[in-house]
Amino acid sequence: MSELKIGTPYKPTGDQPRAIDQLVSNLQKGIQKQTLLGATGTGKTFTIANVIERTQKPTLILAHNKTLAAQLFAEFKEIFPNNAVEYFVSYYDYYQPEAYVPRHDLYIEKQTQINEQIERLRLSTSASLFTRRDVIIVASVSCIYGVGDPRSWQNASVPLAVGDVIRRDKLLRDLVRIQYSRNDMVLKRGSFRVRGDTLEIIPGYSETAYRIAMFGDEIERITEFDPFTGELLKTHNNIIIFPSREYISDEENIKQAIIDIEKELEERIAYFKQEGKLLEAQRIEQRVRYDLDMLREVGFTSGIENYSRHMEQRPPGSPPFTLLDYMPDDYLLVIDESHMTVPQLRGMYNGDRQRKAVLVDYGFRLPSAMDNRPLKFDEIEERIRDVIFTTATPGPYEKEVSQAIVEQIIRPTGIVDPRVDVRPVRGQVDDLLQEIALRVKKGQRALVTTLTQKMAEEMAGYLNEMGIKAQWLHAEVDTLERVEILRDLRMGVYDVVVGINLLREGLDLPEVSLVAIMDADKEGFLRSDSALIQTIGRAARHIEGHVIMYADKVTDSMKRAIDETDRRRQIQIDYNTAHNIEPKQIVKQIKDLTDRVKAMTGDEEVEGAVKEPSISAMRALDPTRLQKMVSELEKEMKSAAQALEFEKAAALRDQIRELRGMLTQIKGVEGDLLLG
Repeated sequence: MSELKIGTPYKPTGDQPRAIDQLVSNLQKGIQKQTLLGATGTGKTFTIANVIERTQKPTLILAHNKTLAAQLFAEFKEIFPNNAVEYFVSYYDYYQPEAYVPRHDLYIEKQTQINEQIERLRLSTSASLFTRRDVIIVASVSCIYGVGDPRSWQNASVPLAVGDVIRRDKLLRDLVRIQYSRNDMVLKRGSFRVRGDTLEIIPGYSETAYRIAMFGDEIERITEFDPFTGELLKTHNNIIIFPSREYISDEENIKQAIIDIEKELEERIAYFKQEGKLLEAQRIEQRVRYDLDMLREVGFTSGIENYSRHMEQRPPGSPPFTLLDYMPDDYLLVIDESHMTVPQLRGMYNGDRQRKAVLVDYGFRLPSAMDNRPLKFDEIEERIRDVIFTTATPGPYEKEVSQAIVEQIIRPTGIVDPRVDVRPVRGQVDDLLQEIALRVKKGQRALVTTLTQKMAEEMAGYLNEMGIKAQWLHAEVDTLERVEILRDLRMGVYDVVVGINLLREGLDLPEVSLVAIMDADKEGFLRSDSALIQTIGRAARHIEGHVIMYADKVTDSMKRAIDETDRRRQIQIDYNTAHNIEPKQIVKQIKDLTDRVKAMTGDEEVEGAVKEPSISAMRALDPTRLQKMVSELEKEMKSAAQALEFEKAAALRDQIRELRGMLTQIKGVEGDLLLG
């Protein structure tokens, strides 16, 4: 059995070794809840990676949004290249939940756009948990929603081994039973095809396929191959084919579920008629009868999760099965940015219940649909044992339950926390302009935080009028566009980004040397001591980090945030002095430009880092050729997506974004070159 092993050459530095030792020692002593209080940029991820390696525990890492989860997934995938690092987030690119608005008699049907790649990764997570222990799962808070009974999912699996004797017809029926479809023309994920004595299957959770060669009823050979190239990858003595859907149930459970659903339906119809609600009675009967017909015929129906209590034979009010039920008993839970993640976990149940209660009251769903829900917070606590909260600003819950708080203040680069100044509101815009201009001359970047969207947009507009390249960033900006804006900030397309709450957690912007906090004395959620410390941390990755708070008075939150920053800064300075450490600026790759662009520019890479194209190289680029290249790549991306080569399509998409960023940079260097 493989062990969890770090595959990078980096070694813990600063106070990472001490933090790792303390966290591991606490786990060995039986301390179940502890907090890693890590300052921004101190390498909390690498510390947790070393704890995982030392303890050899299967690990679940929770993040409060998909963006942060994706970042953590990429980092752990790089740190543990030979282990099963899985990604478990909501598989909806678009999700409009089913709802009803009685005041307007408006029914909103559930609308979803499922990301097949993420769906595959979710299934891969379940498959890994049942077949190995060297598993690290990075998940969003959506993992506390129901995913089906793990026992039924495992029991429905189809084990195959060389030498097994099994009738081919039975094997095909078993595959159909676990939601695989037969497609003899195109082999795609979650399907199988038959060619003579050969059966080919692409599991719902895999990017590779299996070829089962049979001699009569005996399995003669099992090989794994690339379904797109046909290349043979390896030979297996045995494999397990797991279901291609999260919700699965055996025939007996389905039969019993149909009986139970019919009984509940009759009770509900009788209730509505007794109350004189004939419309609701007709509505619930029509909807549920259709679902029952689908269950009888194909064993599956759209919205089957609303019948999960019956499918899983659970009592009323009982919690659903979630990813936490798939984890082994001794797993380690890491809650990243816990001051944000824990409140989300606390609030998800009530929001879901209010929406479903209306659907049940008006005959759109049976009462049992209420048991298809996220876990309550106390139910989450019952399912966890060893927990490490990681945050720079522990919330009330972490402080209350943590039996130990382990500090990690020293950065491997020697960079200290930024100095913080408080300046008056009067004349703040002119003062800010001067400060930004100083950074622009040095090729550095700045972040400005405001309290409202309107102020963010107006501030960005004014900065642009003053000749500073600025862009705003707030909740109405599309998620993908936010990522592009921040990447453009790093590349120098923008000098300043003006935002609200989006500039706090999970941003890694080492080029930012200045953070300006407008209206710092307006007490509230966005100006609490926790929020201010997180915002200050955005300047903690630059050797010249500086934070300016514009305020007419120093609030209690400001004082606590400044005092904590000064405390950490002094610890860092003392450590650097004692160990003769000279702070070094972080140089982090933005994203390597495509080889085609490098060929066009003739630019070379600086050893150990990737530089941006030089001004002369940018002038040498032909915008028309770049635009043509973008068009060609877009065609390739669409073709790859149609061929189900999603990873290739995603890589091409990233290249397209890079080229568009190049076009923007050319515009900045040459003027409006694209229109010339």
